[in-house]
Amino acid sequence: MADREVAIIVGVGSGLSAALARLCAKEGMAVALAARNTDKLIGLVRETGAMAVACDASQPADVDRLFATVADTLGAPSLVVFNASRRVRGPITELDPAEVRESLMTTGYAGFLVGRAAARAMLPDGKAMGNGSILFTGASASVKGYPQSAPFAMGKFALRGLAQSMARELAPKNIHVAHVVIDGGIRQGGDDPRGPQRGVDGLLEPDALARAYLDLHRQHRSTWSWELELRPWVESF
Repeated sequence: MADREVAIIVGVGSGLSAALARLCAKEGMAVALAARNTDKLIGLVRETGAMAVACDASQPADVDRLFATVADTLGAPSLVVFNASRRVRGPITELDPAEVRESLMTTGYAGFLVGRAAARAMLPDGKAMGNGSILFTGASASVKGYPQSAPFAMGKFALRGLAQSMARELAPKNIHVAHVVIDGGIRQGGDDPRGPQRGVDGLLEPDALARAYLDLHRQHRSTWSWELELRPWVESF
């Protein structure tokens, strides 16, 4: 088990996270999938051999339990991917404060909890040097706020700041922290691969996204990236 890489993916759905789980399993990694509702992961668990852990990433006790369970069952993680988010839309004058708070808890605060737990797992016993990659999934809203989407931008801006700060702190300790800006729609199972009136490859392909994440994880430390932008070739930016 010690020679086998362990990947933890937090906020697992049917798109990017599922593709990443399949790729990591194919590459020989032991995979742990974390989501609030693990019933939706039954098929993916069966397909990949991953373990599923129920976890609300905005709750410190849940995050601590997730990492303790993975450590006891699979070993210390070498790759942790935070992919949880919650989108709330509407005019700024009409947004529900409770929903906005929940959005920020699911994105920025949960990202902090997972990032902290990952760093602790990769720096055991207060060692000066660790090992592993911590990757955060952002969006175009991480770098520019859109009309009627303030809560999503607030959460994603916070996540980007977290990643940037952690990257500067942990890179000298041999832990690679990076933020991935996903700029565009991700193709789901039944979507037309041409995308919405954009032609062929107008949507981001989940398998191609997963490969980009794995390549980021495997970058040589002499050429580490702290941020990667991924978008369809026809996406304006």
